[in-house]
Parts: sequence; C-alpha cells; structure tokens
Amino acid sequence: MATSLEHQQGDSTVAPPHVAAPSAAADLLVGDPVVDGTQTGDPLAPWRAALAEGCDAAFRLAKRARGRFALAVRDASRGRTLLVVDRFAVHSLCYRVEGGQLLFARRADAWSAAAAIDPQAIFDYLFFHCIPSPRTIFEGVYRLPPGHFAWFEEGRLTVAPYWVPAFEEPRSAPSFEALRDEFRNLIRTAVETNLGDGQPACFLSGGTDSSTVAGMIGLAAGVPANTYSIGFDAKGYDEMAFARIAAKHFKTRHTEYYVTPEDLVRSIGAVACAYDQPFGNSSALPAYYCAKVAGEQGAMRLLAGDGGDELFGGNTRYAKQRLFGWYLLAPSFVRRRLIEPLLERTALGSLPGLKKGRSYVEQAKIPMPDRLQIYNLLLRLGTSEVLTPTLLAAVDPDAPARLQRDVWNSARHARELNRNLAFDWRFTLSDSDLPKVCETARLAGVDVSFPFLDDRLLRFSLRLPQSYKLRGLKLRWFFKEALRGFLPEEILTKKKQGFGLPFGVWLTRHPALQRLALESLGHLTGRGIVRPGFIRTLVNERLQQHPGYYGEMIWILMMLEQWLQGHAPQFRLRE
Repeated sequence: MATSLEHQQGDSTVAPPHVAAPSAAADLLVGDPVVDGTQTGDPLAPWRAALAEGCDAAFRLAKRARGRFALAVRDASRGRTLLVVDRFAVHSLCYRVEGGQLLFARRADAWSAAAAIDPQAIFDYLFFHCIPSPRTIFEGVYRLPPGHFAWFEEGRLTVAPYWVPAFEEPRSAPSFEALRDEFRNLIRTAVETNLGDGQPACFLSGGTDSSTVAGMIGLAAGVPANTYSIGFDAKGYDEMAFARIAAKHFKTRHTEYYVTPEDLVRSIGAVACAYDQPFGNSSALPAYYCAKVAGEQGAMRLLAGDGGDELFGGNTRYAKQRLFGWYLLAPSFVRRRLIEPLLERTALGSLPGLKKGRSYVEQAKIPMPDRLQIYNLLLRLGTSEVLTPTLLAAVDPDAPARLQRDVWNSARHARELNRNLAFDWRFTLSDSDLPKVCETARLAGVDVSFPFLDDRLLRFSLRLPQSYKLRGLKLRWFFKEALRGFLPEEILTKKKQGFGLPFGVWLTRHPALQRLALESLGHLTGRGIVRPGFIRTLVNERLQQHPGYYGEMIWILMMLEQWLQGHAPQFRLRE
C-alpha cells in the first residue's frame, strides 16, 4: 500500500533539542553497552569497577564491549574519569578540561555560552562539509573519536583508540554458499535485534541497503515493514521508482513524500540549528522530512541502511581507486621513462583522447589518501579565493590532510580496499552519515538504528575476502550475489543515488529560496570568513554555469551561517 503526501506543509516551529550542561560529577550513559555478550542490571557497574582498577583495566574492558553506546563514569575519591564511545560513535561524547576537571556532555553546544568559536574548525567544516572528531566548533572542546576512550587522572588526560579495524584474509578459498547463508542469517538477526518497540519501520531509498532492510523486516517481524521514501520533482534526482519496486516486491506499507523548495525555506534554519556544530551534508533535509512523516504516522523507530556500502564495498570511489592502483603495478622504468615523459612533458598529453590518460597518470601518482581530495570543492575553488586573509592567518590549511593521513595509516596492515573501508568508517560514517540521520531523526522525534553496523555483521565484514567486496571493478559483489533472488533484479543492477537534494537547481528557479540563501551569504561575509568578491562571483556567474556543482558550495556556506545565527550570532573574526 502506497500513501502519497506530496507537498505537505512543513513545520517551521520545531524546537531545538534540549542541551544539558557539561558535567564533571554525574555519570552518563547513552545506548546499551554489552560486555562479553551479556548485560548486567547496572550497565555501568563493570565500568566503575574498571575505573577503580586502573587505565589498563578500562582499556581491556572497552575492547570487550559491543553495541552502540557512549558512557562516562567518575571516581571522585581517586580523581579519575573514564569516557568511552562505541566503534562507530553512533552515540557521541564531548569533553573539555576546565579547572583541573574533565567536563563532559553529549553535545558540543553544551559549551556554547562558555567557549569561543574555533577558526580552524570553520576551515575544517568548509573542507569536509562537517567537522571531524576530535575537533569541534568550540575552542578547547573535543569529541571522542569512534572506538576511543579517554582516561583522566590527577589532571592528566589520555585519549587513545581501544579498537582499530583488523581485517583477516582467509588462507583458503571460502565456500560462497556457506558465507551466503551466514550473511543472510546475520542480516535478519541484526534487523530483528534493532527493531525495538512499535510498528516495524525503515527508510527506503530504493537502494540495495534500505531495500534489504525493508525485506528483512518482513521476515524478522512477521509483518510487512512500514517504509518511508523521499522524492524530488527534479530530473536526475528522483529515485522514487526504485523505492516503489522494493515496496511492491516486499508488500510494505509504503509512504512517499515529495520535498519541495518551500519545505527547504521552512526548515533549513531548524535543521541547521539541530546540530551541535555546523553540518553541511545536504541530504539532511530529505532525511528530516522522511523521519518527520514517519513520526507523524506513529513510528517510534526507523531502521536505516547506512553502513552497507562501507562494510561491503559499495561506493564507486573504491573501483576508481583500484583503477589508479593498477597503474602503480606497472614496472617503475616503464612508468617513469616512457609513459610519464610522453604524457606529462610533451604535447602528446594535450591531444584529444590522451588528455584523460594524462589526468589518470597524474592522479595515480598522488599517494592515498591525498588522492581523494583531488576534487575537494574548497581546494578546487582555491582557499585564497574563497577565504579571507584573516581566516587563513588563523588556521593551518594542512591540518585536514594530516588528520586523514593519520586515519589512513592506522589501518596500514590492511590491503588497499580494506584501508579505504576503514577510512570511510571514520570520515563517511562516523563524522557525516550517522550524525546526518541521528540528528534529523531526533529533531523529528523518532529513534533510529543501523542494522548493518551490528557487531556480528562487522566481524563478518572483517573476515570477508577483499575480492568478495570488490571483484575486478564490480562493487559489493558478494553482497549482491548473496541477496540475488531476495532483492528485485532492478535494484541489484541500479546505480547508487540516495536522498541527493537538487538544491542548486531549485536555487536558480525559486525566489524565496534564493532570498534565504542570499541573505545567509550576505550575513556570512560580514563575519570575516569568506571574501565578498567570491560570493558575488559564485552567485552571479558560477551558479548559472553549473547549478548542481556550485549550488553545493552555496549550501555549505548557507548552513554555516544558519548555524551561527542560532548558536553564535555575535561571532565575527577580528583582524
């Protein structure tokens, strides 16, 4: 059954979430930590015992913990505090050392009245479109990275990982049939474990991950899922046809909502301010409306398909990076004495048909993970063209690259594809996609859970052969083959899209959206962050040339200003 809610009115009066003040005394627990497969009556009891025993005991306990959680425990008599977040930081925890104490809170904006805005965090936001941990938007306030713990004793703070992904390549060829059956059972169990109370419900984009969750809900719950999909009346952006295929195939109770430019005007401010720091993932607005519609129909929890691509090799950049890796397998003397001189130092590389070859060679020579930033929006536009000298003088432009290299090197013993996966677990999942879904769902009053991040599926991914994740250039080969016959064939062969927002296209056509964007950018230039001349060129020339590409930059800047208006309206960089 499909229900259409096309162009339903949005809610411009959504209240921002309640933000608890930072604490140094009260213990804190979010989620459900599981130690050695069991839960105790007091889930913090083993952590208090480890706190009393010492830092090594806390580290050992954290390594044994599973589930989605964030916790803080304090032993005042010993002057100790322990903070821990789960392996993907589904639940986050922020902290700051003040007056010889470690203060902690779930959100960074718990310090909005006490801490200054960090210019480096603004630069990081414009680079990543979010602010990756451990930095936050506030000076001196940090977010515990995924799989990390913090130990504070006698005024000294130690932050370290308790878990680093360890991939295991099987020594002999595994049985596909055995792995397929195990995989299907694990997904079904993960979905059943994550269902919670109330009607079984999930996001449904029409991709392989959300469609798999929708189908497995029917098996796990014994009744069809309630599915919720978002569409856009814009060519090249609407994926509703695939969501309908999945809904029909699994006989779900399906609801569709078409987001409009008017919805954006009504809700951009509320969504921007719902986050504890600036957040520029443009699919946050569609995710909010999807969760909002689900909540209005009585859904208490939505299951999301996030993690499937990153655990099982589904992102197109994995195949692209493999192509570059093949070039490096060629003998060094062939590359350096023949191919590169011909393409890079002669007019041959400028001939039609060979330009792509030259670009391929130039990119392949850049080591990972730096190669991933070749098309970084801020870098391509030029930091000195976009940002004011005042901001550039206050930041380290190389800091984002160093952070990425550190994360990349943390999985140095893994093969290339698996290093890409581990890298994305940090930057794509923990810092972007999971906060996108969690915060917008919370704003809509709905809980959210991620079956593909179940610890059993994570362990399965770690021991799955690399060739099963990416076979040649075939993305998520095993995932699709294992679910062949379960998922509709059209979904197995479709190209990935998701809830992409046609913001740039709408911006060129919708006056109210234009006014909101232009007003936001005008206010932002007054804060000394972005060059006024860049804003004029961006809006008057570049947007018209390529609305989709340059509209993304306008979105990122607009969401920064909207967040500042809600959390730090007086902020301005001083020369």
